[in-house]
Amino acid sequence: MNFPSPNPESHSPQFHYALPDSGVARLSHWGVIEATGEDSIKFLNSQLSNDLSQLSATQARLAAFCSAKGRMQASFVAVQHGNGAVLLLCSQDLLAATLKRLSMFVMRAKTKLRDATQDYAVYGLLGDSTLPTGDPAQVPWGAHAEAGAAMVQLYPAQGLPRQLWVVDANASAPAGPALALSDWQSAEVLSGVATVSAAVVEAFVPQMLNYESVGGVSFKKGCYPGQEVVARSQFRGTLKRRAYVVSLSVAVGMAEPVAGQELFSSQDPSQPCGMVVQAAKTSQGDSFAIVSMQTSAAESGTLHLGGPDGSTLRLMPLPYALLEDI
Repeated sequence: MNFPSPNPESHSPQFHYALPDSGVARLSHWGVIEATGEDSIKFLNSQLSNDLSQLSATQARLAAFCSAKGRMQASFVAVQHGNGAVLLLCSQDLLAATLKRLSMFVMRAKTKLRDATQDYAVYGLLGDSTLPTGDPAQVPWGAHAEAGAAMVQLYPAQGLPRQLWVVDANASAPAGPALALSDWQSAEVLSGVATVSAAVVEAFVPQMLNYESVGGVSFKKGCYPGQEVVARSQFRGTLKRRAYVVSLSVAVGMAEPVAGQELFSSQDPSQPCGMVVQAAKTSQGDSFAIVSMQTSAAESGTLHLGGPDGSTLRLMPLPYALLEDI
C-alpha cells in the first residue's frame, strides 16, 4: 500500500514551530489491547477499516473501529509484537469501552482480547532519537518486531521523524534525552494524523479525519461494521468535512482548546462549523489542534474556538496530500 509523502510546503519557515529535535517520551495517554489466538488477524480484519490481513513483522496498520453508521468509535495503530500477539494501540480513555464492544463480536473466533496496558510500555521517539529500521525512506506504518519489542514508523511532524516503540513493561526505555509529553502530543497534532479519544467517539466517519489519505482505510477488503457508509462517503462525493491542522494564540482568561470543543466561522456565526479532534500545547507555550470542519469554512472567513468571539484559529498547510490530490 502506498502512502502520501509529507508536504514540503508545511515545513516552510513561516509555518515552522519549535519542537525539540530529539527526545523520548513515555506515552501514558496510550493504552494497549492485546489479541492472541490463531484467528486474531482474521477477526480484527472483519471489524476494522483497514486490511489487517497484510499485517506483518514489517507492516503496521492505522485503522478505525466504526459503528454500523460508519462513525468512529476508536482508532488503532495495529502492530505485531515479537511474541506473536497483535497489539492495538489506542487512546487510554476509551480503551475499556472499546474492548467491551469488540469482545461482543468475538463469538466463536479463536482469539482472546484483553487490556494489556500494564504489561507493555509505549514510548514516542522523536527526531534524532528515532532508531534505524533499514528503511531509509521511513515510510509511515513500516514496522519492526523482535522478541520483547515492536516499532512503528509514524508520519513526521514539522519534518522530524517519529516512531512508536512498544516494549515489555519491565524493559529499559529507548536511549535518548527525555521529551516532555506535551511536546510529543504537539508532534502528534502537527503530523495531522488524529487519534480518536472519548470526547469525540462517534463524531466522525474516517474521511472526516482524512483517514483514507493516511493509510487508515482500505476500499478493497471485505466487510466490516460501517463499511457501506464509509464507501458511500468516498465514492458518491458526499463528504463535506475534512481534518485540518491549526495553530492559535490563547488570550489570558480564554480556554485552551480541548477535544470535542465546537468551532465557529465568521461566515455563519449562528451555528458551529466543526469540532476540535485533538489539541496540545508545547512546553514553549504554542497551542495546536487538529480540527474537523466543513470544507467551506476553511475557504473563507475567520475561525474561532468555542464561540463567534473565541480565540482565532490559523490554518496551517496540511502536511500530506489528500487522496483526491494524489
